[in-house]
Amino acid sequence: MDHITFLVAVVIVTALAFDFTNGFHDTANAMATSIATGALTPRTAVLVSGILNIVGAFLSTEVAKTISGGIVDDTLVTPGMIFAGLVGAILWNLLTWLVGLPSSSSHALFGGLIGAVWVGAGSHGVHFDKVVEKVLIPAVASPLVAGVVALLATYLAYRLTDRARKKSVTKGFRAGQIASASLVSLAHGTNDAQKTMGVITLTLISTGALGHDAGPPLWLIASAGLAIGLGTYLGGWRIIRTMGKGLTEIQSPQGFAAETASTSVILTSAHLGFALSTTQVASGSILGAGLGRRLAEVRWGVAGRMVIAWMVTLPAAALVGGVSASVVTNGGNVGAAVVALVGAALAAGIVLLSRRNPVDAKNVNDTHEVTIRNEPPSTVGTAA
Repeated sequence: MDHITFLVAVVIVTALAFDFTNGFHDTANAMATSIATGALTPRTAVLVSGILNIVGAFLSTEVAKTISGGIVDDTLVTPGMIFAGLVGAILWNLLTWLVGLPSSSSHALFGGLIGAVWVGAGSHGVHFDKVVEKVLIPAVASPLVAGVVALLATYLAYRLTDRARKKSVTKGFRAGQIASASLVSLAHGTNDAQKTMGVITLTLISTGALGHDAGPPLWLIASAGLAIGLGTYLGGWRIIRTMGKGLTEIQSPQGFAAETASTSVILTSAHLGFALSTTQVASGSILGAGLGRRLAEVRWGVAGRMVIAWMVTLPAAALVGGVSASVVTNGGNVGAAVVALVGAALAAGIVLLSRRNPVDAKNVNDTHEVTIRNEPPSTVGTAA
């Protein structure tokens, strides 16, 4: 316990806070289509997803090892750098949640960490070859692969059920969606909870609390799983609306196909240690499912905004992480306190702004748009 200084404790708490935001930011990846098609009620969906995210956290630690000993040099990293990177990731998550954009929590974390280490330790502190291999290539390939798989699966689903009664088809695929959405939740916990495990493991390695190349201890696996599970249960309703209604109008066969494609890609990548974005995989699957149904409407404007958000996520988080690292490195504990206070103030402002146009379990399927009003609404609602 001598290695657990005040700053290390702050980093651990901040990392778990990021994990919490990751949970509600990415709930849509697993449950948006099931909620949109009526396969599950909104509250049931987030409860099931939250529980399975916790279970998924215990299934693998390969992605955690990629982060703790892969993309940055753990011998040069300090807890202050990691803290700065986490601040950048959390703020980007909250900002994109506010506008209902399904951006990548994973890339926000990587970007914040890369920017902080680059400023704090120099460019040699970042393993750019590993960033390309483990982050950038999967970022491009995974949504394309998921989209193609979902497109083919959707096409086959409609061809095979072409002469069946529509009511029976809908009922059958809604039942299938319960299983497929549950698998996505399990896969999300397996993939995304590990990223927080990796960050905290990296912190403990940098202070000597864990040995070089060590994996996450059991208490850390349990903490990360619980944090992402609680965040998932909170329900990121703003992004659920965009994913379930904004990209295309989803029917139950499409939802089943999209969720199955997402699960296969996420679990395969987690097994191989690729720290991909589950958001990009799920979005690619939903677009593929939209294209796979004849005469389905795909809202390319929404898709285009999402792609732009994906492209700027890593550099935007890196910029915030780099600026924060500069303040922490030069200011020590005082600098860390300043970054924490500014970050907390900005986070609180974003949450308050979201209350001008709340989206919750009751109105998540009312429209496909997420807007921010200039004046508070006349009725009181719960923002999420």
